[in-house]
Amino acid sequence: MNTLQLYASSGLTKTLSLGHKDKPWLSYKILDPQSDFVNTWNHIFFVACIIALFLDPLYFYVPIISTDFTCMTVDYTLVRAVTLLRSMVDALFFAHIIVKFRTAFVAPSSRVVGRGDLVRDPGVIARRYLKSDFIVDLVATLPLPQITSYLVIVIPGTDYQAPDHANGTIVLIVFLQYIPRVLILITLNERIMKTAGVIAKISWSGSAFTLLFYMLASHIIGATWYFFSFKRQHACWIQVCEGERNSTHSPSCDPIFIDCSVSELPERNAWLEHSSLYDECATEEQQFPFGIFYDAIDKQVAETNFIRKYCYCLWWGLKNLSSYGQNLTTSTYILEILFSMVICILGLILFSYLLGKMQNYVQSTTAKLEDWRIRRRDTEEWMRHRQLPEGLRERVRRFLQYKWLATRGVDEESILQSLPLDLRRTIQRHLCLAFVRRVPFFAQMDQQLLDAICERLYSSLNTRDTYLIREGDPVNEMIFIIRGQVESSTTNGGRAGFYNSITLKTGDFCGEELLTWALMPVSTLNLPLSTRTVKSLTEVEAFALRAEDLKFVSSQFKRLHSKRLQHAFRYYSHQWRGWGASFIQAAWRRYKRRKKAVELAIKEGLYEIVEEEYPVEDSAGGAIESGAEGLAVEYATDADSPGTALLAPRLSTKRLSLRVPAFNPDDSSMKMPKLFKPTDPDFSADHHDN
Repeated sequence: MNTLQLYASSGLTKTLSLGHKDKPWLSYKILDPQSDFVNTWNHIFFVACIIALFLDPLYFYVPIISTDFTCMTVDYTLVRAVTLLRSMVDALFFAHIIVKFRTAFVAPSSRVVGRGDLVRDPGVIARRYLKSDFIVDLVATLPLPQITSYLVIVIPGTDYQAPDHANGTIVLIVFLQYIPRVLILITLNERIMKTAGVIAKISWSGSAFTLLFYMLASHIIGATWYFFSFKRQHACWIQVCEGERNSTHSPSCDPIFIDCSVSELPERNAWLEHSSLYDECATEEQQFPFGIFYDAIDKQVAETNFIRKYCYCLWWGLKNLSSYGQNLTTSTYILEILFSMVICILGLILFSYLLGKMQNYVQSTTAKLEDWRIRRRDTEEWMRHRQLPEGLRERVRRFLQYKWLATRGVDEESILQSLPLDLRRTIQRHLCLAFVRRVPFFAQMDQQLLDAICERLYSSLNTRDTYLIREGDPVNEMIFIIRGQVESSTTNGGRAGFYNSITLKTGDFCGEELLTWALMPVSTLNLPLSTRTVKSLTEVEAFALRAEDLKFVSSQFKRLHSKRLQHAFRYYSHQWRGWGASFIQAAWRRYKRRKKAVELAIKEGLYEIVEEEYPVEDSAGGAIESGAEGLAVEYATDADSPGTALLAPRLSTKRLSLRVPAFNPDDSSMKMPKLFKPTDPDFSADHHDN
């Protein structure tokens, strides 16, 4: 199946085959630029580019001076080591070219909304790459320094300037390849920033990454300073040697004598015994203007081993970059002046860049901490200005400290609100579902209802001695305890002598009046009033469900109205348990008072209880059931008792009967009562006793 893709870069309409029927393997080898493989490869190649930038200046240390300070030669061990390492890095550069030939790109014409469409045609990818970055990548990949070092140094010619000439050629080639490699590093840095957003995900690694580039600049400056100091030493020797090449001086100086490869020639040894070349080029005489390279000549840096030489040159570059080259005293040598100007300008730019980046990274690590510190300071000033009591101030401090320990200053709600709906639901489910299932009431719900509730829960943090809900105030949220303990108490509307208190722990909930309000068939704007006071005993972590969210869930999910959930709610609700205990207690007290009164009356002989069988009749008078137990009370009459004749008509036999229908779960006429609070019993007086 073919699709048409319009490419603005070429201005042509290309017909692409998604299957590539002629060469199906082509489509499978095209890489997605946003894939994990390409992203990982970019990071690996980024490290390889930095290593390559550190390796190339090492060629500047190839020429050395013999330990007896009589000739110049080449460090062949360093040449072999650097050439081997550079060849390994060049292999990664070549692999990067292959990866770019097989990496898709986004069509410019499709960048209207979102990411855009990927172009996966190998021919189009190759043509685009050849027109853009291929030349730069190819120049940076060619092993030119390795070839030059092999031809000029490993297989030296007959030129008497072999050390100086060879190193000068290599330095020129390294410099020409250094520019495209820096461009590749900058381009790769931008590509990684577009894909991942950052190079270093951790602030300290970002600071180290910036410092690494500053050390790279110091490394380049130090290596260049060493190379120029060697050139100035060589220029001094050549100048003195040219002065000794005359008929009056015997034996005469030959520039070839400077090369250590001819150190065994008899002519050179004879010349060396009478030559003043090394005395005139010594730094004590100050006959040659060494300028900023005086330290290298005076300390004979070119004669030391590589480790000492490299460390000293690196320190020299770092010192002068940090001081912007202010301590440099130059001669009139034009290259020396230009080099000093480069050090001054580059040091100013890089040091300012380093300070700015380091400050940004340090601020990124301490931004939340600094913001919390400023907020706490402002809070202290506000409390002092408002003259709050010390106890109240301590509660505010304790809450701020507890919130910082729990969230580290991160606003979780703002982060979640910035995410798409499906991703936000998944995260909320991951964060809340395990804790919500600890609440026994939620454990009775199905997965869909739990997801809807988890989506609307939000975290609630409370310190010790904090009132979550007060009795008589409107309830605007239902709280489900995850950690900690709270005390739930009531005075039954402020009744004197009435106090009921329970402790709620993990898995309990409070504010259940809100669920009763949400399940009302007729919507009302007035929130229910709390019948209990909820106070935290320890630090409490909880999830809260707002009134409007609970109303939405109850209206959208009718399963919340089911009998099973309402039974579970009543079973786990501490308020319903308290109400049930109160009614049982009131009924038990009535029973005890009546029983005591009957026993007392029987002892006094006022009446007796007679049990008989009576038929139970319906409201129409028809017999429904025979053999049911009724209760008949016959009051004893005593003719001698005063008032007996008057009480006789009223103290006639009285029958009491009760019929309880059997429970039928399939009976549709039996409606589930709503979750309304029962009438609180009055313990002060019992009207049923009258």
